[in-house]
Amino acid sequence: MSKKPVFYNCSRCPAYCCSYPRIIVGEKDLARLAKHHGIAIEEARRKFTKAGHEKGERVLRHKGDEHFGTVCRFLNRKTRRCMVYKARPAVCREFPGAGRCGYYDFLSFERNAQEDPDFISTTWNS
Repeated sequence: MSKKPVFYNCSRCPAYCCSYPRIIVGEKDLARLAKHHGIAIEEARRKFTKAGHEKGERVLRHKGDEHFGTVCRFLNRKTRRCMVYKARPAVCREFPGAGRCGYYDFLSFERNAQEDPDFISTTWNS
């Protein structure tokens, strides 16, 4: 199986995907997060997730963010990087699911249009 080319660079993005309101967490994700934090699965469920829109769905809790309103509770708002990267949920591992990321394409376009490679910085002085 050949590897598909990737046309985005997460290290050049302010973590827009972490602002999605529905970051769905499954049982395997909860087990991984619980193990990462050294706590029981039920404690991880209670501490890190809340009920989603669909019956039985669990989503990651959010915290305030001055740029996107709210973001995933595991996003470091200063570095704009995931604090549980090795234990992140499957949906995060699979994102964006293709060789392109729409937000990164938009961001690259804006940086080129503004002739500013750091337009919308990937680190903040919060």
